[in-house]
Amino acid sequence: MARLSFRDRFWSPPVARAVTAPSSILLAGAAAAVTLVATAPVALPLGLVAGAVAGAAAYGGKVLWAVPRNERRVNPDPFGVQEPWRRFVSDALDSRRRFDAAVASMDKGPLRDHLGRIATRLDDGVDEIWRISQQGNTLVGARRRIDLEGVRRELAQVEDQADEPWAAGSRLEQTAEALRAQVASAERMEAVINDAVDRLRLLDARLDETVTRAIELSSGAGTSSARSVDGDVEGLVTEMEALRQALDEVGAAGRPAAAPDPGTPGGGASPAPPS
Repeated sequence: MARLSFRDRFWSPPVARAVTAPSSILLAGAAAAVTLVATAPVALPLGLVAGAVAGAAAYGGKVLWAVPRNERRVNPDPFGVQEPWRRFVSDALDSRRRFDAAVASMDKGPLRDHLGRIATRLDDGVDEIWRISQQGNTLVGARRRIDLEGVRRELAQVEDQADEPWAAGSRLEQTAEALRAQVASAERMEAVINDAVDRLRLLDARLDETVTRAIELSSGAGTSSARSVDGDVEGLVTEMEALRQALDEVGAAGRPAAAPDPGTPGGGASPAPPS
């Protein structure tokens, strides 16, 4: 996520709701009333002033409490994941460092300021690549725990026992259905992993290309504009966010549910042990 300035976080829907919320107004009134009652015996004018200050402080505190907090940045670590994810994270971090070095070498001015603002979205892109790589690494680990070849062999053995059509709901039919479901799950996981690798490889290459154009622009020799580079970075980060969200959904869908009772219909067979 981008780290927003206080101004951007203040002018946000949560703060707008807090400003007009009846609870904020009631809190301000209650604070003012309590302060007025406590100070009025000393001096009424002082009590009025103190009450107004207390009410404003309570109201302001309620509004400030509604200001969204910036999320803590993640710390991408290439060695926290396996290949090919490690390479993607390493390449993204290298692109980010090259961009920083190019901006640091520039003279102060509007172009440097613009590229400095682009750096914030580059950080988001690197973070997204790290999150995608973590999800992909987890998915690969889960897939490796499925002995697909072993399940296929067991399925073939069960199907070889079918000299005639199985009766509906028979043990052999239930066993075959459970084994086919395991094969289908493993194949879906492989498809998701391969697609994520292909998409992330492309996004990583496009990120490197965009950073290279920004570096060229910083040298004064580039033909791109800062606005076009900004748009390219924004588009890349949006695509990365979409890929990460898709992997999040796959991960959520793949979380194990409570195991059914093997003695009940549809309970299925125990999964084959990993090789």
